[in-house]
Amino acid sequence: MGRIEAVFAAAPAKKPAFIGFAVAGDPDKATSIRIARALISGGTDILELGVPFSDPVADGPTIQKADERALAAGTTPDTVFEIVREIRKESEVPIVFLTYYNIVYRRGVRKFYKEAQEAGIDGILIADMPVEESGEVCAVAARCGIDPIFLITQTTSDERIKKIAANARGYLYLVAVLGVTGVRDQVSDGAIDLLNRVRRHTKLPLALGFGISTPAHARTCAHAGADGVIVGSAIVEIVEKNTGKPDRMERDLKAFVSQMKKAI
Repeated sequence: MGRIEAVFAAAPAKKPAFIGFAVAGDPDKATSIRIARALISGGTDILELGVPFSDPVADGPTIQKADERALAAGTTPDTVFEIVREIRKESEVPIVFLTYYNIVYRRGVRKFYKEAQEAGIDGILIADMPVEESGEVCAVAARCGIDPIFLITQTTSDERIKKIAANARGYLYLVAVLGVTGVRDQVSDGAIDLLNRVRRHTKLPLALGFGISTPAHARTCAHAGADGVIVGSAIVEIVEKNTGKPDRMERDLKAFVSQMKKAI
């Protein structure tokens, strides 16, 4: 059993896993490692790391700025693998990459996945890779023991949901809003409808993300039956607010994760 599967298998009934997102290398390598440690210490069940990219089309302004900070600090895929290796020295929490296909393609699919495997990555979500073009990636991922994770949106047809579910492993990332990442006021009815619709087609764990930022949001997702709650922009906002104040950043991140965990 892989680390991601073990998290969902061990989760108490009706209590979703908390999946915390940060951009690797934001605002710099050393602080990024401290951020990851703080999220894990606060109770994050699965750590999702964004591989910084110059054109992150799925992300809103908050995460785009984090990507810019990471790139300005000189973060490369090599840096990201180094960050993962540092985290792995002290934690077995599942780690997932959120990346874009150009990064994987430029490095070489086989090389990227092999290096990810050796660093200790458990899953990879390529945000701009449609399932119809995922054959090579899924085959390489399987050989490396890495779960291919896919996005499903409110506009995804039932036919495509079945196709995505057949190729995915680990969990499915359900996009709770129409649009890009970013903090929202509430979890939309459309997100709950999507959760129920996808549930009819797969037994894979279903995690809701995009726009989830408060304990109230987390409770709504839990009550709706989500297997996981993904929080990104709210975490990145704490990082941005406390850039240059790493001790306070670490304290605030731990407190935020703890609050979200209590809510679910």
